[in-house]
Formats: sequence, C-alpha cells, structure tokens
Amino acid sequence: MQPAQPMVDILTALAEQADELDGLLAGLDEHGFALPSRCPGWSISDVLLHLAQTNEMAAASAEGRSTEETAAFRVGDATGATVDDLVALAVAAGRGRPGKEVYDRWKAASAAQAAALAACEAGTRLRWVAGELAAITLATTRLAETWIHSGDVAAGLSRELTPAARLRPIARLAWRTLPYAFSRAGKELSGPVALRLTAPDGTTWEFDPDEPAATTVSGPALDFCLVAARRIPPSETGLTATGPDAADVLELVRTFA
Repeated sequence: MQPAQPMVDILTALAEQADELDGLLAGLDEHGFALPSRCPGWSISDVLLHLAQTNEMAAASAEGRSTEETAAFRVGDATGATVDDLVALAVAAGRGRPGKEVYDRWKAASAAQAAALAACEAGTRLRWVAGELAAITLATTRLAETWIHSGDVAAGLSRELTPAARLRPIARLAWRTLPYAFSRAGKELSGPVALRLTAPDGTTWEFDPDEPAATTVSGPALDFCLVAARRIPPSETGLTATGPDAADVLELVRTFA
C-alpha cells in the first residue's frame, strides 16, 4: 500500500532536506568534520552522529523494534535526566570515530528511516522518547530536526542556506504543539493561537484554530521556525505577537521534545 499524499509530501520534504545537508558535507575532510557547528560544544561530526542516532531510533520505532537506543531515551523521567541530557550523553558515548565513518552511518540511517516511515500509514502510532506520535508527526519532527541541524552545519562551514517551502510543515508542527510546550513549562494557554507568516516566496501562510484566536503571531516564517528551533531569540527577529499569551508563545514555542 502506498502512503497517503500528506505522508508522501512530508517524506519528500524530509528527503529534500537530507539532500541539502548532504550537499554541505560533500568533499569534507577530517578537518572539516571536526569544525565547530552552531551547537555549543558539538563539532559537525557530532551533529551528524546525533542525527544518525535519532534516525536509527525513528527507524526502529517505525519497524516496531525495541533497541538499546530507544530504551535509553525512555529513562529520562525515571532518572531525572532530561531529553537534552540523554542526547548529550549519547553523542559523548559515540564520539571519536572518523568523520567519514560518522557520515556513512548518517547516510545509512537516513535511508533506513525513510524506508521504515514510508511503510507506515500516516496515523500509525509510533513510540518516540516518552510517548507516542502518529507516523506523519514523527516524520515531520524528523524533517524539523534535519532542517535545524542542516543550519548548524552550514553555520560551522560559514555557508548560508536558502529558505524553502518545506518550512511550512515545520512551522505548522510548532504551532500544533504549542499546548504541549505550555504544559511542559507548567503553563496554560489563555486561548487558541493563530499564525500569519510570510513564506520564503513572499506569500502568506495562515494557520488558524477552529475557534477565534486569542493570540496572533505574525512575521517571517523563517524567523518563526528559528525561534521554535531555539536558534535565535524572538527579540532578534521580525516577529510580532498580540494577545494575552504573546510573550509566552514566542518564549515557549518549539519543534522538539
């Protein structure tokens, strides 16, 4: 059975994002892989290692397999470690391999993830970190993470990436998960949130709740996605927000657990 069109669209965007990252990595030698990325304390090789590890986790989840990697990421609540702590520990444990070897692992993990997710129906519930996600949502989180870390690698190489239409599902993911972001912070939204974002091609992307919005965020889609990725503070963007949750939305919005 072929995946439904929305799932196909997300997987296509994920493949395009992986290709963009691959283009940055083409021809890198060991010195290049060792360059610092935009992630504090992580080299470009470390970023690739993290993507390889989480791609492997996603593939395992989509295939219904239990692995040491997925088990390790599920113990955070029990031990008091955060997801960020566990991510850092996983990278530290795997660090030290040649950059080309890490690159090859990432390529293989990307292919395995793509195949495993393509075999899932969009609504299939898959285990991820501390809960479950629909397969299409997991695919979108993988798109978001690959996009974020493509930017981290590009910054390390003093390169700039051109924003693309695949930012739309990333922005939508951040918007849809705002209630989760607020709950993680021990807060509650006063009401629904709407987005009015300027797309890379100059058109407007509108994300409207079913009920009248209490808070509205407007501005460049790229800025919104970067804020949700925790790569730039709202004060350094062209975003504006109005409504009772204006400041909290820009502070708490995120694309990852």
